[in-house]
Amino acid sequence: MIHDLKERVFKANRDTFASIALEIFRFQYLNNALYKLYVESLKIDPNMISDISRLPFMPISFFKENSIKTTDFESEIIFESSGTTRSQPSRHFVKDLDIYRKSYKRGFELFYGEPVDWCIIGLLPSYIERGNSSLVWMVDQLIHSSKDARSGFYLDELDELHHVLQSLEAENRKTLLIGVTFALVDFAERFSLDLKNTIVMETGGMKGRRKEITRMELHEFLKRKLGLKTVHAEYGMTELLSQAYSKGEGIFNTPPWMKVLVSGDDDPFDINPAGEGVINVIDLANLYSCSFIATDDLGRIYSDGSFEVLGRRDASDIRGCSLLVI
Repeated sequence: MIHDLKERVFKANRDTFASIALEIFRFQYLNNALYKLYVESLKIDPNMISDISRLPFMPISFFKENSIKTTDFESEIIFESSGTTRSQPSRHFVKDLDIYRKSYKRGFELFYGEPVDWCIIGLLPSYIERGNSSLVWMVDQLIHSSKDARSGFYLDELDELHHVLQSLEAENRKTLLIGVTFALVDFAERFSLDLKNTIVMETGGMKGRRKEITRMELHEFLKRKLGLKTVHAEYGMTELLSQAYSKGEGIFNTPPWMKVLVSGDDDPFDINPAGEGVINVIDLANLYSCSFIATDDLGRIYSDGSFEVLGRRDASDIRGCSLLVI
């Protein structure tokens, strides 16, 4: 049963998503002790759940203090959030790395094509320094898949990065530069470029290194300094195994096995497919963790399922997945 469910996760589409999500809900209710306790504390009868908008979404803060596992297993890897020096990191116990491989690879291919067609550069100093980041793991896999000798991570080698980007531009080589926000700002303050063949993708916020700015301010600065028409972005987090991507204007789209809903800031159980409020994520790839997570991000979801992040809920930790405000 579980093998069949695992295979169907990545075959999900508009017509089958809800039924697969409900099947995963029942599986996780029966095999995830903490999630079951949470559902029961809400006095919810799982047999009465027949619509994804009625699913109980577990607060993301649970990942800080608990081992969120569906079934009993030894983890292949444990990812930890970057957070800040003052905050408790979230942990994601991953039973099956093959699921994450399929998720990031198919998601990337859906939005950008084959990694081998790109030179892929990671500017992710704060994540690399921590050593167990799911984002670094994903980017490292993409770097190896690109098979371009110039693909790789850059920490403080901004001069070398500048030289490499100039060389790639001269060759008209398709390049993806994915960077944590503060590092991209550091680079753009030092260098001006006219990037025609390079996509710049921001993720991760300022990490306490700089004053938070709005996403619009960030994108306008990067476009002006680096000669970009648009700035792309990645929306992901330690607690998930899937990512949403924005190809401009801060509007994100999800792969078919991931969906966002929105709940009222004052009523977490008033969940809707569109509107403004707190972002709730269904990630079918989180089969052995929890697929139904109430984030601390505020957002606006459109009728076609695309969304933008509007900021953070008050009193929530600064996390890696978005800017503080936009």
